[in-house]
Amino acid sequence: MANRISIPDTNLSMFPLGLGTAGAGIDWDGAEADELLDAFLDLGGNLIDTARIYSDWIPPEIGRSERVIGEWLQRSGKRERIILMTKGGHPRFTSPSDDLHISRMTRADMRGDIELSLTALHVETIDVYFYHRDNPAQPIAEEIETMEQFKQEGKLRYYACSNWSAARIREADAYCQANGYRGFVANEALLNLGLKYLHHLPDDTLLPFDADLFSYHAANRRNQAMPFMSVASGFFHLFAAGGEEAVKNNPYCTPQNIRVAERCLALAAKYNASVSQVLLGFFSHQPFPCVPLYGPQNVAQLIDAMGYVEVNFEPGDFAI
Repeated sequence: MANRISIPDTNLSMFPLGLGTAGAGIDWDGAEADELLDAFLDLGGNLIDTARIYSDWIPPEIGRSERVIGEWLQRSGKRERIILMTKGGHPRFTSPSDDLHISRMTRADMRGDIELSLTALHVETIDVYFYHRDNPAQPIAEEIETMEQFKQEGKLRYYACSNWSAARIREADAYCQANGYRGFVANEALLNLGLKYLHHLPDDTLLPFDADLFSYHAANRRNQAMPFMSVASGFFHLFAAGGEEAVKNNPYCTPQNIRVAERCLALAAKYNASVSQVLLGFFSHQPFPCVPLYGPQNVAQLIDAMGYVEVNFEPGDFAI
């Protein structure tokens, strides 16, 4: 069994890989969802990450991912075996014409989202509830007090942030400390082996791990780093299968990342590991504990990815 990662000053302890579920209801649903989610628990996993918005961009269903997770929880009766995380406050995203820069983070927006999440997930309380985006124009006090109100109402146990700058997180930390609140327990941001040389972000409302965020997490272990897009949206897998021609139009395709991809394949050969295991092994050698989020399309991919904890990578392997 892999060593668990515990978040200080909470009772949250987790396998060092979280299950990303943006593909729930698309890649797997019903009996396939039962098989995959049960396998995740059987392999030692316990952190399940979803969001109210997943995957509203594919019509016609709204709240698809939470619906799948909620139905599984009803069928399985395994609520007490998981840490359940979901997110609210994402801009509207039901068609390509939606403007992701129009904020939806007022208290009314967040209350509407959390009530829909609780209903879809068939739970009374969410273990960790995230702001899916930030609105720097809103006062920190308003955003924290909204979460504290939900906590008092029993709708959430802990709250967290996603796609926030280090400066805003520090501001939130200072407000919480001054008011005796626990504050954010986790932060989801974009990080993967190819991020350093990424040509451009496909969505400029996604916040990557920049130097300031690295410094913040190195100094603040009470806010658990949870990187998303952990396998670089398939760039390295495509390269492994088809070479440079297969990735020439990919935003990760830069001369530097081609060299990183070649390094990835060399490490896979060295350790008799898969591409996914190499990409996830990268997170074991950061200056702070990471719980990467990974969204498998099937059980085979899940089993393979969770095996990364058994590969003894060395820090120098990821010096890129």
